[in-house]
Amino acid sequence: MRIIFSTPEPRFAGKPLTVVRHGSARRMRLRVDPRDGSVRLTLPRRASLRHAFAWVEEQRAWVEDQLARRDAGTRLTPGMTLEVAGKALTLAAAEPGRRIVRQDGDRLLIPGDADLFEARAVRWLKAEAKRVLEVETRLLAEKAGVSVARVSVGDTRSRWGSCSASGDIRYSWRLILAPDFVRRSTVAHEVAHRVHMNHGPAFKALERMLLGESPSAARAWLRANGVRLHGYGRS
Repeated sequence: MRIIFSTPEPRFAGKPLTVVRHGSARRMRLRVDPRDGSVRLTLPRRASLRHAFAWVEEQRAWVEDQLARRDAGTRLTPGMTLEVAGKALTLAAAEPGRRIVRQDGDRLLIPGDADLFEARAVRWLKAEAKRVLEVETRLLAEKAGVSVARVSVGDTRSRWGSCSASGDIRYSWRLILAPDFVRRSTVAHEVAHRVHMNHGPAFKALERMLLGESPSAARAWLRANGVRLHGYGRS
């Protein structure tokens, strides 16, 4: 059972901090929601609210930086260079007469009118994310000795990945813009859920075995850079 309530302090961008006490929480966690800019603090059930607020104030600079990144957004424009599946790709307008987006060495050539440039770039990135994540998911599923039904991508903002009881796995397409170790950590996490639909010790052991290392660095990277990823393609 979760207890959810809001408190007037601290405040960020005029909004109160949302505090959640969760029986399974073992430590304090702070998150900026890329959907609406709300700031959420998750606490163990018996944690001191006074101490938690003091800790939140210590994180204020980080929170305000995340909010600033969310508000700014990042347009996908000609000349921009993105890290795509660990490789630097520069977005470029294709020569007249081309009809499809195509990769040419370290360039991604995008045809058509200028006002369609960003939408076509995002469409290609989603397809590339689906291709890469499907391959990596099925390879790790084979390693874990489990089956996976459908692998898909979407523009989810609350979770980087999810696994259903029926074996469907869904990812945020924006993982294709994260470093390889971050993307693969998310894949290992979701494949491990095909065996354990919880976050207990057995799940964590399998997750680490599939990844070959601790997932803590990947989680830290997403915590620091997740809002920036969500800003791509949003003016």
